[in-house]
Amino acid sequence: MPTTLSNPPRVLIVGAGIGGLTLGILLELAGIPYELFERYHENKAYGSAIALGPGVVPIFKQIGIYDEFLKLAKIASCIQVFNEERKPEFVMDFAPLLKMGGASGFIIARPALHELLRRQIPDEKVHMGKRVRSMQQGDNWVKIQCTDNTSYTGDILVGADGVNSGVRQSLYQQMKEAGTLVPSDELAMPFSCVGLVGQTVPLKPSGYPGLEEEYSQFLTVLGENRPYSWSTFTTKDNSICWAVYQYLDKVSSKANDSFRSSDWGPEAAIAMCHEVYNFPIPGGVDNNMEMRDLFDFTPKELISKVVIEEKVFETWFDGRTVLLGDACHKFNPSGGAGALTSIQDAVALANWINVLPSHSLTDLEKIFKEYRAERLPIAKQTFETSQMLGKVTATNMKARMTRFVTRHLPAWLWKVMLTKMAADRPQISFLPLVEDNGSLKPKAQPSLQKTISLAAASSSVALNLHGVAI
Repeated sequence: MPTTLSNPPRVLIVGAGIGGLTLGILLELAGIPYELFERYHENKAYGSAIALGPGVVPIFKQIGIYDEFLKLAKIASCIQVFNEERKPEFVMDFAPLLKMGGASGFIIARPALHELLRRQIPDEKVHMGKRVRSMQQGDNWVKIQCTDNTSYTGDILVGADGVNSGVRQSLYQQMKEAGTLVPSDELAMPFSCVGLVGQTVPLKPSGYPGLEEEYSQFLTVLGENRPYSWSTFTTKDNSICWAVYQYLDKVSSKANDSFRSSDWGPEAAIAMCHEVYNFPIPGGVDNNMEMRDLFDFTPKELISKVVIEEKVFETWFDGRTVLLGDACHKFNPSGGAGALTSIQDAVALANWINVLPSHSLTDLEKIFKEYRAERLPIAKQTFETSQMLGKVTATNMKARMTRFVTRHLPAWLWKVMLTKMAADRPQISFLPLVEDNGSLKPKAQPSLQKTISLAAASSSVALNLHGVAI
């Protein structure tokens, strides 16, 4: 049920990406006041494809967007891996997820998912062009200061502003000065590859036969004598999402280090396009396509180069500030888990905010501890799984060994891995629960069971106070 709090907290969410938007939707449905702040002046359609699965289906059903999601996404049952001769090497089969988790895997273009989520939030609650310069917090308030000299005050600040989170950096600096920051969180995020990502305009199926397939064609090519792998994904609107990853050695890592601290820019992306334009990809009428065939149909302003950083932070909150999604954990994109975990983080956090008994620091610390205790172990497990899947497509000796093991992996062991992927299927405690059709029992979700009990107890007390028999 929506919040029964007589004085719900005012929540400031910095970052209108997948995680921030999801949290905004949940607070909207809970009747909790919130505002979203996004640094860009307009929605950016950056990114490639997003892989989602059983872990989001109950959530999307509860918030009422599942049917529309199905219109935008394609079922994805496997990853087909090829060599540079466009010959298949092996297949990673995810079809068992349907029975285990009650839903298939899906591929959806990141811009399509972002727009779907954005439409669920009233325009007046999203402030564009708000780059946060700093944050301060006290016993009874938290405040953000933006670069346009505006400021906003609330009871809770959520940093959902991505891997280079300004909220996290400001929070950590304050904690470092106070001597309370975990030493490992002071270290720079390691990175071992850079990515080039984009999405074509809708294409004619006659020239790209794979577009007509019911299931998304998720194809990956492994570089043979060059440190690259590249992937393509067909989408529901007949476009092709694509990504190219360059695996760095010490020399190339140093060359890309300056880029890591800069904003995304078209010059760096276009330069990398020229480096990889002749990379072969499976598909096309004569099976002789190259990456250039996709670049030619991709708007240049929507091609981006990104540094792939990987880390799980230990510090997720302090005072009135809490982190969510990439701001507190960043995974190798090969695992396709970034968007999924951000959405699930938002569910756990919203469940707890909905039963917050007061605005006191003591009560905030209690719910933030519960949130971190539930989500941190999952983030660490996802980090390890993503790194393993990343090794499947990398080009060093460890990667070759991983691919050998993957080709000869016993069916029972692959099932164990899929079980871990399918088990995390959280639900929203303050909305009507939906039936779970998976043969595998969902993983225990403390933020569901505990907050339902707390909400029920609170309602009972409220009814008694009003003289209603229960």
